[in-house]
Amino acid sequence: MLDPSSSGQSLVDEHAALEAQLGDPEVVGDPERLREINSRYARLGPVVAAHAEWVGAGEDLEAARELAQEEPSFAEELPALAERLEQAEDRLRRLLIPRDPDDDRDVILEVKAGEGGAESALFAGDLLRMYLRHAEKHGWRTEILDSTESDLGGYKDVQVAISSRGTPAPGEAPWARLKYEGGVHRVQRVPVTESQGRIHTSAAGVWVMPDVGDVVTVDIAANDLKIDVYRSSGPGGQSVNTTDSAVRITHLPTGLVVSCQNEKSQLQNKESAMRVLRARLHQLAVDEAAAEAADARRSQVRTVDRSERIRTYNFPENRISDHRTGFKAHNLDSVLDGDLDAVVDSAVAADEAAQLAALDG
Repeated sequence: MLDPSSSGQSLVDEHAALEAQLGDPEVVGDPERLREINSRYARLGPVVAAHAEWVGAGEDLEAARELAQEEPSFAEELPALAERLEQAEDRLRRLLIPRDPDDDRDVILEVKAGEGGAESALFAGDLLRMYLRHAEKHGWRTEILDSTESDLGGYKDVQVAISSRGTPAPGEAPWARLKYEGGVHRVQRVPVTESQGRIHTSAAGVWVMPDVGDVVTVDIAANDLKIDVYRSSGPGGQSVNTTDSAVRITHLPTGLVVSCQNEKSQLQNKESAMRVLRARLHQLAVDEAAAEAADARRSQVRTVDRSERIRTYNFPENRISDHRTGFKAHNLDSVLDGDLDAVVDSAVAADEAAQLAALDG
């Protein structure tokens, strides 16, 4: 069982030790070490504050109990103080849940059209706009790495990098929030191509990966890569560039294929493709390690099969439904405009509850 007393105190002690190191001239003179210590110190700050609140609430409740033995009027305060202690302990226990090591990372998010043909591509475009608007509301930067547009609008496939500005608070980095978006998203609406006004169901897939940048988390040997260059094309196959600037990289050991054609420079497209490949290989390694370890602490929210439908967007009823958490709301228009926080919060809460249950089991 997760013990907030011993676990919390050990992190409080670590926070104090890090604070002392930040005043060490040797640490100050080492930028890389200083950055690492600062990052860890900042992440522990909320835990230290929550631990202090929990200790204070416990002391206040104990003092009130002692006073109530002499003065009965103090007994009236006991229920409120007990509730405050319970809330403080719950907050501390949630902060003590082992963190995903990638939670501070940015993300590479890919949206692919699926069932439904042209309507699915249009929906993929709607999802892309939703994530771009959501990123804008959070002050995150976005960069389209590669895209393949459909003939009638929307996207057959689009990859976007989403990155934070500065150092985000714990749990507020793009990966910590958007990792729950991976899966199949289903839409129910009357397509623009439907002349009879009938409601159709189509779907698009979303794949979210932590952006590892240039960090080598897995070995990528040069002779494991097959790199092809070709002329980029737009909707309908028309030529976009007159030079062979598009790049396709095949990772031979895994069979992963990544292509980028958005930039006019072959070098830029190669760099973007390698960025996506590193992210995919990193996520593949994380998934394989989790499967081999059979880690019981990982919740169903985070290990959901990417082929599973995770969410439905019902236009006639203006309803958004998350099938993993049971979240439902009739503000689909707002969600598609980027107001995604309530939906994500439901996934975060379900994940934390599952992990707490596993730790207490």
